[in-house]
Amino acid sequence: MTDTPSRLNTGSHDLPVSPELSRFMAGSWAASPLPDSPPGFAGGTPTRAPGHAVTPARRARLSARFPGERLIIPAGGLKVRSNDCDYRFRPHSAYAWLTALTGEDQAGHVLVMEPSGPHGHEAVLYLRPRSARADGSGEFYRDRRYGEFWVGRRPDLAEAERLTGIRCAHLDQLGSPAGRDASSDAELAAALSELRLVKDAWEVEQLQLAVDHTTAGFEDVVRALPRALAHPRGERWIEGVFGLRARAEGNGTGYETIAAAGAHACALHWIRNDGRLNGDELLLLDAGVETDTLYTADITRTLPLSGRFSPVQRQVYELVLAAQEAGMAALRPGASFGDFHRAGMRVIAEGLADWGVLKDAEGDLHRRYTLCSSGHMLGLDVHDCGKARAETYLEGVLEEGQVLTVEPGLYLQPDDETLPPELRGIGVRIEDDLVITADGARLMSGALPRTVAGIEEWMGRLLEG
Repeated sequence: MTDTPSRLNTGSHDLPVSPELSRFMAGSWAASPLPDSPPGFAGGTPTRAPGHAVTPARRARLSARFPGERLIIPAGGLKVRSNDCDYRFRPHSAYAWLTALTGEDQAGHVLVMEPSGPHGHEAVLYLRPRSARADGSGEFYRDRRYGEFWVGRRPDLAEAERLTGIRCAHLDQLGSPAGRDASSDAELAAALSELRLVKDAWEVEQLQLAVDHTTAGFEDVVRALPRALAHPRGERWIEGVFGLRARAEGNGTGYETIAAAGAHACALHWIRNDGRLNGDELLLLDAGVETDTLYTADITRTLPLSGRFSPVQRQVYELVLAAQEAGMAALRPGASFGDFHRAGMRVIAEGLADWGVLKDAEGDLHRRYTLCSSGHMLGLDVHDCGKARAETYLEGVLEEGQVLTVEPGLYLQPDDETLPPELRGIGVRIEDDLVITADGARLMSGALPRTVAGIEEWMGRLLEG
């Protein structure tokens, strides 16, 4: 039998809709308004998106940077994972920052800042509103990507205006996309990153919430270690345990969880997480919960899977901890952003020289064992404000309200013949989240122990419980 073109090009496995069914689907639907509060939002003003009160000031700051210019900030679009299945959607961070809209229903939406008067802008949000049941299109039950019966309810235009305080219009009315587009305009993208470098009080609260949920996730992992040690893919068991906490408390993980046991910890971004756990080795866990408002924590702890550090594990760990302490001590308003990294790397280099791994602490040869920088800005993105110009970020100075990580590490590769055998295959990173204050920095993730004694006591208590 020969296949005909019509059999080969169906394009979908959806069942056909008869005229009778189309008419039947169009009528007899009760009113179903949005609930008083958006999903994931407890308390506050009903029918308002979390963070809506701070977005007008943010848009005003952006407006002042580009007087008289039309600015386009898209949420982004859906991306196919396989065939007709899309990746889970998360709106672009700049769009979320300016609109307070963070849900999966924002795919395809666009914020436009229309010039208004000699210096200001009017914000207009172009979106795909809830489709009418009786408009004849059948979108609400036929469209697999956007239909309400397939992916859930979207706000109508009036509801979206109440959520955001922004004038809303149908996406079909957007017309010509002419203007400065944040997805392609480097200057606009840089400005949007730079405006987010200093966090407002509400943002710091959201980041603290993310840290607190992440702390609970780390506790979950320790409690789950006996089962993870018994599983042939213990690293994935760890990843799954943390992922459950992240989805239960927030939007999910802020980045792919790194659950790296043994020598896997020497790969800085190990996310395969397919290894077995060995009770004689260390587990490097780098993970963060992302809140429903899309702010993420970023914390790393390196834990002895036996519950106790061996002498050589303690030796490596305590050098990294000393480097982190030196880095955190360098955080204060007016300090150069790179000061904390340089302080920590000085400790690392001197320690490696004391061990006889390096001849001396001068130069940059220590980077063989610790490749990357020792921290980054944190916020809506795990590596936040990444489009900012170097002079405002990497070469800039710290300011009160900035949130960043301090995360020195040592990655002693298993095949590195410059190292004594007992050090090979050990990877240690310690990462914490801090907010710059008027006279220094506040440790946001201090509820998780960092010292050898503190970790051993904490693990013992959780495992006994």
